[in-house]
Parts: sequence; C-alpha cells; structure tokens
Amino acid sequence: MINFEFLENNQESLRIKYLTAQPFPHLIIDGFCDEEKLNKAYASIPELENKSRDYAFANNKFEKSNYKVLSPELEELYNDLSSERFNKILSFITVKKVFVDPKNHGGGLHQGKKNSFLDMHLDFNYHPINKNWYRELNLLLYLNKDWKPEYKGGLKIRDLRTNEEAELDVPFNRLIIQQCAPYTLHGYDMTNFPEGNYRTSIATYAYQIHNRHLETPRTTDWFPKEDASFFKKQLAKNYNFLVQTKNKLFGSGTAKNQ
Repeated sequence: MINFEFLENNQESLRIKYLTAQPFPHLIIDGFCDEEKLNKAYASIPELENKSRDYAFANNKFEKSNYKVLSPELEELYNDLSSERFNKILSFITVKKVFVDPKNHGGGLHQGKKNSFLDMHLDFNYHPINKNWYRELNLLLYLNKDWKPEYKGGLKIRDLRTNEEAELDVPFNRLIIQQCAPYTLHGYDMTNFPEGNYRTSIATYAYQIHNRHLETPRTTDWFPKEDASFFKKQLAKNYNFLVQTKNKLFGSGTAKNQ
C-alpha cells in the first residue's frame, strides 16, 4: 500500500525537509500510498458513530481505532504503517530510533462531520501502557477526496516557544509527519465540507524508548481560543489533573483504545 520505493529513493531529501521545516520539524509527503489501493480503502469506510471523548475540545469528531477490520486494503495499510521497513525510513528521516506502536493505542480512523473542529493542543507524551515509550511523531494520512481550501480543516501547527505558526493543506493521499514535543501545538478550525463529506484521516503514532522519563508524564494539554467560554478555559487548565485522577480510579481510556 505505502509507496516504499519512493520513500527509500528520496530519504536524504525527505530528511532535510523534515529537519529544516518551520515552525518545528514536520514533513509533507504527497502520493504516500498507491492511489488505486487507497481509493479502494476509502470506499470501504462507513460513516463512523463512535464520538471522540474530548467532547469540549473536539466538536463532531468520530473515531474507529481498529480500522483494519473494514477492508483488506485498510488492513494492508495498517500493517505497512507498523512494519519494520517503515520504522527504518522514519528513523532515517528523523535521525532518531523510532518505531510505530503496533497496536496503535489512541490512534485510528478519524472523521470530522459538520462543523467539526479540534482545539489546539499538545498530545500525551508517554504511552499509556508502555511507560518508557516517548511519543515522538504523529503520522497523519489524509483521505479528503477533492479537498479545497474553502472546505477548511487544514492542519494548524504552532510552536509554543516562538508563537510562529503555519496551516497545512489536507488533500487525499497526503501524509504529514509531525514532531511531538512540549511545544508542538496542533489542531484545526471549524470545517465547511459539503453535505455528506467528512474530514477524514488516519492517525498513527511513533515512539522512542526512554530509559528514564525526560519529561513529566502528561495527558493532552488543551489551548482553547481567546474567545472560548470561561468554563472551557477552566476545564483546559485543570484537564490534566482531572484525567490523571480518572485514570487512577478507572484506568486509561487511551490504553483501552486499540
């Protein structure tokens, strides 16, 4: 499914693009998958019904973690993304020894329906089960057929250290590799897709082994817009504490999401 030969033949240039990208390391790869196979994979995706748990910060966003059961093409994609061959490519590009979580905890197929948005945020940093796995990369494969800028929903990224930001287009068969760090904010504004069309993507996460924690473990840190309600801003301030307390009592929802 993945165009491995293209990636392997262009590793040097892809590495340079990733490392020198602004506002922080990221990489855009168009034609990431075999077009015909990805079209078949896309055709097998139903309208999703499992709503995101991030209710206040992610509007009308739906998920399916175990998307590989939907079709042979999606299973092939899932297996390619977690393959040793792909891990080697990612490690070369990022100059770090990274690997994709083979169970894809917290990742999966995402659908943004009418007026969907995702507030700017920092992702959880350490894996919910394998506590020494540090989340190094977000791998976001977009499946937005005939996408146009007026549909909105582009990936917004911002460096917390400098406040420099960018917005990246999200057309069909584009992979965006994005560094995860304590300063790599990302999200998307409210969408304006035509009726019956959804902002569709597959999220996969890559990790690096830390023999000891180099950061304090955190859940998602949310950064609502300035015009957000008082309640939403207060929830964002206390979200980490609330989720960590809930996880101690009832277990991690992300850990169960595979």
